[in-house]
Amino acid sequence: MSSRRHVRYSPLATDEDDGKDGRRYDPRFDYSPNAFDRVPWKSIALAVFLLCLGCLLLFLSFFILTGHMGGEKSQAYGLLVLGILTFLPGFYETRIAYYSWRGAAGYRFASIPDY
Repeated sequence: MSSRRHVRYSPLATDEDDGKDGRRYDPRFDYSPNAFDRVPWKSIALAVFLLCLGCLLLFLSFFILTGHMGGEKSQAYGLLVLGILTFLPGFYETRIAYYSWRGAAGYRFASIPDY
């Protein structure tokens, strides 16, 4: 592969849509207050479902590990892993939805992905 040492670079021309301070205007970053106020009900329902399922699986694994319920230790560890994998995202999104509903600073419904 040959070297490109003799290539001369020149600065690009400025666009016509530059603002007064020289920054470009990008419509993707416009503030739209309606987008922040919309409640993603499907996402919140999924988060609550994952939270409840995770709690159930964690309780089942705890009862199997302590001997209050029949089962082997390998089943308890499998339920423990599945419980953690479902509990954590459910708790995270439910917490964001709760704090957004309460109006806490820094929490918006826009932080929850909409499905």
